[in-house]
Amino acid sequence: MIEIDAIDRRILRVLQTDARISNAELARRCNLSPAACFERVKRLREKNVITGYAAMIDPAQVGRDLLIFVEVLLDRTTGDVFDGFAEAVRTQPEVLECHMVAGGFDYLIKARVADMDAYRAFLGDVLVRMPGVRETRTYAVLEEVKSTTVLPL
Repeated sequence: MIEIDAIDRRILRVLQTDARISNAELARRCNLSPAACFERVKRLREKNVITGYAAMIDPAQVGRDLLIFVEVLLDRTTGDVFDGFAEAVRTQPEVLECHMVAGGFDYLIKARVADMDAYRAFLGDVLVRMPGVRETRTYAVLEEVKSTTVLPL
């Protein structure tokens, strides 16, 4: 972890809400000269504090209306099974996030699909055939109460 001061935090807060902002406008909002602002952003990128920029897309507008969470329990908790499962899950475009967790199951998956039929196909044709999968539990999201990519700084 690198040293992040109050100015860096201000820059990061602004960039999290508007990554397309010009350097001149970012510098103005952060009370910096454009050159100093550019150098700080460059350093934050080089130190991997800023890891990338992305367009936020409305899932409904591109046919990915249904958000699903899936608990995955593996048949064995060994390194080769973990590695095989992780490698398989990384290749699936429906999977937005996959986290190894502690507790009553091994992984928590967040996926986006068109509808319940598409999820049923994903579950039967892909997910349960991944290495080591013994059991799954599915939770379909009825309402997204909060969804953000903004980290509190």
